[in-house]
Amino acid sequence: MYLNLEESDLKKYVYRTISLDRLFEIFQTQENTLVKPELWDDKFENFVLKSKLHTPSGKLIEYDVHERIYGQCWTLEKSSDAMWRIYSKDKKSIRIRTTIEALLDSISVATVATNCCEHSIGRVDYLPEKKLVSRAKATFENDGQVTFGNLFKSLLIKRKAFKHENEIRLMFLDWSENAGRIKGTQPFEFIFRL
Repeated sequence: MYLNLEESDLKKYVYRTISLDRLFEIFQTQENTLVKPELWDDKFENFVLKSKLHTPSGKLIEYDVHERIYGQCWTLEKSSDAMWRIYSKDKKSIRIRTTIEALLDSISVATVATNCCEHSIGRVDYLPEKKLVSRAKATFENDGQVTFGNLFKSLLIKRKAFKHENEIRLMFLDWSENAGRIKGTQPFEFIFRL
């Protein structure tokens, strides 16, 4: 599933700045890693997934979706001084490139035999705070229910201050039992083979 994108956008290049060590690790392990959004720097992000919701009847609904969802951020900006300064503070990082379609295909192939999961890719909308709160509220239906599409869309909104990032996000949601809390694994990561 792709969100806030046209089909023609899938052929566009996206970029990510990573350390040289991380690049070597990707080549060696042939694995891609997504992390929980709670690790992202902007504390205003992911607040929807941690929300407690009261239905019109007063019933409290608490979701554990923040334990089950993972993401990875890319940019449509080919060259950005701001992005280099933010993600290569030691000046020893590199920029990698792929297409939106290749990212979506890679996670689709890696999870084709996996039950209880959903994935998506989408473009981030940068909104004033008032609209951001309004869109966040629209994530949930009146009865407290939420769709996969709305969950993913809640991770595709960000404050206008970050508009220079021009982000595309790859997202994965794991509905399996104990997702995100399995002993012996890093609970903040979802890793899949390339």
